[in-house]
Amino acid sequence: GDNPLTAAAIAVIALTQSQGFGAAPDVPDFVKVAVADPHRPAADTMRDSDRQPADMLANSGIKPGDTVAELVPAGGYSTRLLSASVGQKGHIYSINLATFNDRIKAQIEAVTEEPAYENVSVLNEDFSQLSTPEPVDLVWTAQNYHDFQNPGIFHADTVAMDRAIFAVLKPGGFFIVIDHAATLGSGTRDTGALHRIDPEVVKKEAMAAGFKLVGDYKVLGNPADDHTKRVTGQGGIADKSDKFYLKFQKPK
Repeated sequence: GDNPLTAAAIAVIALTQSQGFGAAPDVPDFVKVAVADPHRPAADTMRDSDRQPADMLANSGIKPGDTVAELVPAGGYSTRLLSASVGQKGHIYSINLATFNDRIKAQIEAVTEEPAYENVSVLNEDFSQLSTPEPVDLVWTAQNYHDFQNPGIFHADTVAMDRAIFAVLKPGGFFIVIDHAATLGSGTRDTGALHRIDPEVVKKEAMAAGFKLVGDYKVLGNPADDHTKRVTGQGGIADKSDKFYLKFQKPK
């Protein structure tokens, strides 16, 4: 029969490999507190089983007291988690594209009007010339990088943007990109029609800006997603997508 030890050993090896570089870290207490934050609305917490916020935060390198720049907060799913993680001594700069219409820009007001998130301030900028009021410890963008490739109000020059992100980060700071995965080798083919991007595009652009890739995590992966379905909008698969999670670091 099967040797259970062998099966267990294989399972451990598979788990380690699925995490990309190294096994998943233990989830710090401050992350558990942020995920359990009672100020998070039900519309956010009902997404947690797909978006795995504890893993998102635990892998990011974020810590209490950090200063974070978040690109495209939308309704604030990530913003609330980041705000609670850095605490009162930290700060979140939630940055929208200046080209956004007022409806999109207003989505974050539900967060900034909540006293629990008084460490959040909102900026509107051209991402190719991104600047922050002070150097930051972490730059975060979740489920947006594909949109920057598309014409219209979401467009950004991601090559220039990554260089600007590199400049605003402190030495040793992290740049986190989470997005919906497209088929490997597809480049930017599916950024408009399917709202997906090939992770190799992100790696190439970020590394060209000077970043080192220090984490390529599978914690948000969904092997059942074959990368052919549209993610957002009517008939889309939304948070059920196979997502990649890339962690880059500015050399110290």
